[in-house]
Amino acid sequence: MSSLADHGTEYGVVESEPPELLGRNLNSAAHLLASATAFFFLAFVFAYFYLRSLDNDHLWRPKHVDPSLTLGTLVMALTVASAVIVRLGLDDHRSGRRAQWRLKGAVALAAGVVAVVLQVVEWTTVGFGPADGGYASVFVGWTAFNVFFIVGTLVWLENLVATSIRYREIPSGAPAPGHASGDPGRMGHDIFDPLSLVRQGLEALSFYWTFLAGLGVVAWVILYLA
Repeated sequence: MSSLADHGTEYGVVESEPPELLGRNLNSAAHLLASATAFFFLAFVFAYFYLRSLDNDHLWRPKHVDPSLTLGTLVMALTVASAVIVRLGLDDHRSGRRAQWRLKGAVALAAGVVAVVLQVVEWTTVGFGPADGGYASVFVGWTAFNVFFIVGTLVWLENLVATSIRYREIPSGAPAPGHASGDPGRMGHDIFDPLSLVRQGLEALSFYWTFLAGLGVVAWVILYLA
């Protein structure tokens, strides 16, 4: 068992964790995050069907509350496509095809960004707000938080792609002292070999991104087709 670190502790003692440990931690975190996300959006599913069943004053969904099926479908399709491309990139990384993974990661990131942009475009063109009935309030809230979770996942993906690109020319295990820690004053590394952690992060990301894309499909069916 390691002792508690203090200001005089060598960096090698507190910073040299094996990448397998982070991999297990990330895998557990991704599953916990997926569970929390499911419970979070369950509130919108309940609100949708509960308010629809009440239909107070017949104002559940007035005639002018009609979001664009085309834009909604594009947002859903791009989100699913991004998750699929990330999964394919993970397969490339596992097979040692790092250049292909970096390309697929960049394409998946671009697809996710376009999905967010199209969702914003839809908000500006729907012609209704959250106060225009029960459906409108659920639609605005659900899609807004969906974008929030998507943006967070895209930031995660961008970090993995950026790390893969930044260290692609550095031999494995040989970054300059302090380089991986982001602090030139440090002579040790927070992550001795940054590339050794990409696969673990990518596996966790792919699981969560696929899960979130699945929730996007559920949202599309309920909000646009139900």
